[in-house]
Amino acid sequence: MLTKVAAIHVLFSMPYRQMEGFLRKLSPFVQQDLAADYTTLFRRIRLFELPVSDTIGQTGKDVVVAIDSTGIKVTNRGEWMREKWRVHRGWIEVHVAIDRKSRNILEMEVTNETIPDEKCCIPLIDSAQNSLQSGTVRKVLGDGAYDHISIFNDLEKRHISSAIKIRSNASRRSKGSSYRAQCAREFLDAGYEEWAQRHNYGSRWAVEGVFSSMKRILGKSVKATSINGMFHEFPLKFSLYNILINS
Repeated sequence: MLTKVAAIHVLFSMPYRQMEGFLRKLSPFVQQDLAADYTTLFRRIRLFELPVSDTIGQTGKDVVVAIDSTGIKVTNRGEWMREKWRVHRGWIEVHVAIDRKSRNILEMEVTNETIPDEKCCIPLIDSAQNSLQSGTVRKVLGDGAYDHISIFNDLEKRHISSAIKIRSNASRRSKGSSYRAQCAREFLDAGYEEWAQRHNYGSRWAVEGVFSSMKRILGKSVKATSINGMFHEFPLKFSLYNILINS
């Protein structure tokens, strides 16, 4: 029942005081007593955990993972004040790994804007692999932000193919990663169009579709005001997104 209550709070951006009245009116129509004061609702939802790994639907045997990140504003309020007084509020960064075919979010991580994308890549992939019940991560799709030697070396160790876009000025030589050099030669020899078609790179935009859907359905900003609250709110939103697409 707490999952449903949390879903109401997140999906409708319903304040806790308003939820108290809503649940009191709803209680006569269900078998359970839902009445609770807004302070109790706040405490329970704040401590409620719904791991993304517990909400993943059916995936295939060979899984192609698309990785990306998006920035989330910490609040919609007071934008004109920050513009006027040049006060920096920053934002939070949401890094995700999704199954290209099913659109399920396999893993996610919330950081502040100072953490670069490449630092989250391999931990995301490892966590996504652990979350899969029967499938195996076979390929990773990513944009140029993930074109780093360490990532290619880690992918090679895990026997995962790379479909990460290589920089146009990349060296063909093996400077710390023979696998990246191999991928760079393939990319530079084939050209972007042929390389993208060969690796079905266009399907990476599935992750952009997830971000777009998330922001339309669940909002473009966080409601929480504390750092811990912000880092708790978005994992819950992404878990509920998985539940919605698999229901």
